[in-house]
Amino acid sequence: MADTPATVFLKTHRVSYTEHEYAYVEHGGTQVSARSLGVPEHEVVKTLVMQDDAGKPLIVLMHGDRKVSTKNLARQAGVKRIEPCKPEAAQRHSGYQVGGTSPFGTRKKLPMYMERSILELPKIYLNGGRRGFLVGLAPGEILRTLDPQLVKVALEE
Repeated sequence: MADTPATVFLKTHRVSYTEHEYAYVEHGGTQVSARSLGVPEHEVVKTLVMQDDAGKPLIVLMHGDRKVSTKNLARQAGVKRIEPCKPEAAQRHSGYQVGGTSPFGTRKKLPMYMERSILELPKIYLNGGRRGFLVGLAPGEILRTLDPQLVKVALEE
């Protein structure tokens, strides 16, 4: 399997990870990947590209079965408002196609926020840099390699 910017980043930072391919379904989200891998959707972590009221991009890592409270995130980030980016803007900022966005190996380093409870899981699965491809790793590796700001902004889906 060809490397992606994400797997190159993981190898460069000596992160131990597993690779998992699945049949990508347009708008299938984490439900499809969790079912394909046979893991709880809570352990599949979404990489969401959002922007603040000044149009500055940021990444939010969230459990697959939860939504982001943009109001709480804006408060914790110290900005007026946060909203999802349009797909073309998200791709421009991250360098990844929507549905294949990884927090690792982004085109430019973006401020990153991670739902604190993700750290309670023994292993998580997140996008490996292309549609239909997840990497499994210990959540502590995100802290070590990306230094995200930990937040509590999850809402039940």
